[in-house]
Amino acid sequence: MKYKWAKLAEEKVKENKDAVRRPPPDPAVLVPRSPVVTIMGHVDHGKTTLLDSLRKTQVAAMEAGGITQHIGAFLVHLPSGEKITFLDTPGHAAFSAMRARGANVTDIVILVVAADDGVMKQTIESIQHAKNANVPIILAVNKCDKPESNHEKVKKELLAYDVICEEYGGVVQSINISALKGDNLMALADATVALSEMLELKADCTGPVEGIVIECRNDKGKGPVTTAIIQRGTLTKGCILVAGKSWAKVRLMFDENNKPMKAAGPSTPVEIIGWKELPSAGDEILEVESEQRAREVLDWRKYVETQKKHKQDLEVIEAKQKEHQEMYKKERESFSSMSWRQRKSAMYKANKHLMSTRPKERTETDELSLPIIIKGDVDGSVEAILNILDSYDADEQCKLKVIHFGIGDISENDIVSAEIFSGLVFGFNVNASKEVQQMATKRGIKIKLHKVIYKLIDDLKDELSDKLKPDVEENIIGEASVLACFHVTIGKAKVPVAGCRVQKGQLHRKMKFKLTRNGNILWKGFLASLKHLKDDVPVVKTGMECGLSLDKDIEFKLGDEIICYEEKLIQQKISWDPGF
Repeated sequence: MKYKWAKLAEEKVKENKDAVRRPPPDPAVLVPRSPVVTIMGHVDHGKTTLLDSLRKTQVAAMEAGGITQHIGAFLVHLPSGEKITFLDTPGHAAFSAMRARGANVTDIVILVVAADDGVMKQTIESIQHAKNANVPIILAVNKCDKPESNHEKVKKELLAYDVICEEYGGVVQSINISALKGDNLMALADATVALSEMLELKADCTGPVEGIVIECRNDKGKGPVTTAIIQRGTLTKGCILVAGKSWAKVRLMFDENNKPMKAAGPSTPVEIIGWKELPSAGDEILEVESEQRAREVLDWRKYVETQKKHKQDLEVIEAKQKEHQEMYKKERESFSSMSWRQRKSAMYKANKHLMSTRPKERTETDELSLPIIIKGDVDGSVEAILNILDSYDADEQCKLKVIHFGIGDISENDIVSAEIFSGLVFGFNVNASKEVQQMATKRGIKIKLHKVIYKLIDDLKDELSDKLKPDVEENIIGEASVLACFHVTIGKAKVPVAGCRVQKGQLHRKMKFKLTRNGNILWKGFLASLKHLKDDVPVVKTGMECGLSLDKDIEFKLGDEIICYEEKLIQQKISWDPGF
């Protein structure tokens, strides 16, 4: 019998409807473009302060706790007239996602290392990311204005990671700066421009748009919003874009200062409004000719994903079939060595699909099963019960194993067998003597006696259901939206805190909570603190504002949802229907 997955796999492959990047452009149409530079380095080494000084804005001051909580793309205009697009990365997840998709958007990495701190864990990670992406590095030794700074020590430490500055015979430019005071920043900018000129960065400004998603968010006023870097073509209002499994008709475009834009060419960071759903950071953006074509592309990508899953399912099925074939081969070999009486007994049990299993094998292979012994008054009764049990679906969560069946009253041997297999005994129109019942009670073995067959089966269904793990039902008590994100210092640690407003119900300090973002659950657990104004409170009601922290350090984002809930255990039921 062929499975439906196999049938799907055998279907004629559909024509590829995906959108892909255009072939490389004619060098004659290429024009110089601005470099895209990623600022990387260890936490608190001054990455955001450096950008703040370059852009003459107060990004660092506006960020809660002074720690970057998003990925920002900014276009900086230098006094020389040159332009540089900077990416500020709090972590390396999006950078890794782009590299994994073979679409590195970064041209140059500025590695920021504090002169008073030296090479740290995230410094090493940043170096590795740059090397994996084959991106050149410029070293910015920050905080050189501090008395305890030692920029030469930093350069020597970096030698161990194959980052060799020009002073030591390498190719890495090294600039000593003070991001806070603005010292030597123009030298850093000039070094960046000089390196970009050596790289001869050019792009095609014509034809369909190609780009990369840098960050995504849901804005209450704008809807799904992405920040993107354009790599090819020129983006304008009305363009139809696809990215991942989402598409957009560009409704509005904004720059990093939230000012409307009419067009965005290569190396330009742009905020795009008009997505039907949020794509993912690192997704490739491609322009298509129409909305119909966009839907066609998404249908194709979903089809490919489904086919991939079907193929994986088919591989699992084939592996199981091979495993079963090997098992049956061993059984046949064992069967051929049996005596005539042993063969007859084995055939009888096999026809009933009720092969016995040794205790050791059971405990190793059956995580959730119910071993039972069936005793009946006559052979016909036992056979009728076995035929009903034969209809039990082997795919149910709890396996049913008949370890023994026979005719006559329940005996001490039945109790011993049930104890060995940790099972129970069902009797139909039979008895169990007082001694047998006492023995069963002493050994913790259940004896189930019935005179009506459907009641015996109902009892068996209850026992199977009791073996199942109960489902956990979540009853939502309250919901709150994150309106602000900041950090508070507790001891030496900086703890993420969310400023929230309760939208529905109540938040109870001792209940369970979960943090969701774009419909995805990021965390479940308990609150570390719940405050209204400056007071610790047990409950915050609808319409009230509060500050809260979690029992795990997770960075919040604006628009995140905090859900308060209680769990209720619901016992699962076996879906088996014997047909009476």
